[in-house]
Amino acid sequence: MPTTVPIAPDDAVLSACEDIGVAAFFDPGDRVIFAHPTDVPQSEALNGMHIMIAIEEATLPSSEAPPMRVSAWVPDGPPDFCELGTVYASDGGHPVAEEAARCARAAADWLAGRMAGLLLLEALAEYGITPGNGLSITYSSHSDTYDVLLPLPRAGYARLVIADRDGSVRHVPAAHTGWSITLHDEHGELVGDPVHISGDGTPLDCAEDSAATAAFIADFITAPVSRHCDCYAQDGHWRRHDRECNRYTAPRAVRSAA
Repeated sequence: MPTTVPIAPDDAVLSACEDIGVAAFFDPGDRVIFAHPTDVPQSEALNGMHIMIAIEEATLPSSEAPPMRVSAWVPDGPPDFCELGTVYASDGGHPVAEEAARCARAAADWLAGRMAGLLLLEALAEYGITPGNGLSITYSSHSDTYDVLLPLPRAGYARLVIADRDGSVRHVPAAHTGWSITLHDEHGELVGDPVHISGDGTPLDCAEDSAATAAFIADFITAPVSRHCDCYAQDGHWRRHDRECNRYTAPRAVRSAA
């Protein structure tokens, strides 16, 4: 009776890279896979920015992938290199083919400069939420988030702050685990718990999650003031936020569904 022979993780990653057009090769000395821009020959791959895919050595063949880590590197004066950061990492336990595909896609996205935040901006644009359109989304040098302004009565305002669980929008789609949205008052102070969190910390389809998050934001910013915070609609409100308002004392499930 025929049996399925588990594919070696490094072979699976190389195959996945080839399938999506990522230039990659296995270095037997360091026992890692290097991915690089397609217009750079393999002999010159490590002379510029490149991706290293490190795979923990498995003791026995298995259909489950061992821990893998995808990181970005640049030269830092021969023969040194500087690590830019982790692009994607997994603790293992997923099917080898699926994990290899995620590593390859993460490498491709990083090399192409395709970040998760761009998918979110594209999804927001479907609702006309773009910079300079009255609902300004700003990216500031000291922050790694997107802000959506919420005009309120009496010339006040609040803002939604959007990022992932690590407080960033600059991660590759393959490493996306969900968007988190918090409300901040006119002083920039956090108001209550997050009004929206997607996912459970495991990888999500970034395009689908961005579309759902954009829909939530579009609904939130067009809702009555009382949907944001009842205290802003009170005559007695004056430059202070009532943290006991109905919206933020409601159960989280109700807030997320609002």
